[in-house]
Amino acid sequence: QVQVVESGGGLVQAGASLGLSCAASGSIFSINRMGWYRQAPGKQRELVAVITSVGVTNYADSVKGRFTISRDNAKNTVYLQMNSLKPEDTAVYYCNHEIKRGYKGGYYDYWGQGTQVTVSS
Repeated sequence: QVQVVESGGGLVQAGASLGLSCAASGSIFSINRMGWYRQAPGKQRELVAVITSVGVTNYADSVKGRFTISRDNAKNTVYLQMNSLKPEDTAVYYCNHEIKRGYKGGYYDYWGQGTQVTVSS
């Protein structure tokens, strides 16, 4: 079994900062890509940021320069630091881990439960 648990999120005013974290635990052999996605009401889930196993990052244009993704491989944890938040950042944020559970087999996606981020104007 693999568990992916998010923490953080909440209600903040525009311009504020907020941090999210997401830890994977259980039967894990290795983790490749980790990422954050978000889904606003009435919209499709979209990529926010991803980070590879060697630390290469990629961001959505809408968050570049404001959000920072990082990871702690020893803790199987990915972080998202969100600065200068805007009302349009309001969404449910989901973390994603690409996990290999054994020496044989491939990588599969595991998702967190989602955490609400609300930015008031």
